[in-house]
Amino acid sequence: MKQRIISAVVAIAIFLPLVFWGGWAFLILAYAMATVGLYEIFKMRKLSLTSGQGIISLLLLWILLLPQHLFDAMIFAGWTKLEVMAIGVLLYLAYTVVVKNRFTFDDVGSSLFSVLYIGIGFYFIVLTREAGLVYLLYALFVVWVTDSGAYFIGKAIGKRKLWPDISPNKTVEGFIGGIVAALAVAILFAVFTNIQIPLFKLMLITIVLSIFGQIGDLAESALKRHYGVKDSGNIMPGHGGILDRCDSWLFVLPLFYLLYTII
Repeated sequence: MKQRIISAVVAIAIFLPLVFWGGWAFLILAYAMATVGLYEIFKMRKLSLTSGQGIISLLLLWILLLPQHLFDAMIFAGWTKLEVMAIGVLLYLAYTVVVKNRFTFDDVGSSLFSVLYIGIGFYFIVLTREAGLVYLLYALFVVWVTDSGAYFIGKAIGKRKLWPDISPNKTVEGFIGGIVAALAVAILFAVFTNIQIPLFKLMLITIVLSIFGQIGDLAESALKRHYGVKDSGNIMPGHGGILDRCDSWLFVLPLFYLLYTII
């Protein structure tokens, strides 16, 4: 427990000031975290980021993470990110020929999906920060409080297993408790911040985000179970890797941005 607390304090001391600072500092942080996340997935697959497929994946990830104004200002002017991804697929397929099918068609699919899974999530983290500090803080607190509420309520009164084949410790009671805790966050943000979302709409968004945040956690647990690993990495002693800490973010931030703009 002491190790977990120390790791959490150090991570918060690094992360939160850069969240408040925003701009290039936060963009660099997002790039670093996403790169580590991609490394963790490749490590789970027993592949190296310095291999041909690793380098292609890194380049696609870094391009995907570019804010649109930077993407448009660079050599990709006139292209779309979808077109860049299409070129990436061709590079992957060409690489299968170069290495004589030691990198297979299935590997192409898993590598591209890894890039999209991490890249889309962290891209929307950057995009949400650009929309305003209060929106990113709201989304992060929904994730953190959902996780804490699910843990403590599940530990206190949890009896019915939520999805034991994937995560044996999660309970239905904890799942519901996480949503209730997240709704408390929504009320606090509506009352004490300048978030420009009406309370009823904010409550609806919060319920959706809390549910999908927990699904994101389960999805990463399923990924680890598939590859037979306990943690995605060990960059945070006692907490695991970047994906272990950011799995819910990768679901919540894209969803929040889309819900905020269309509801």
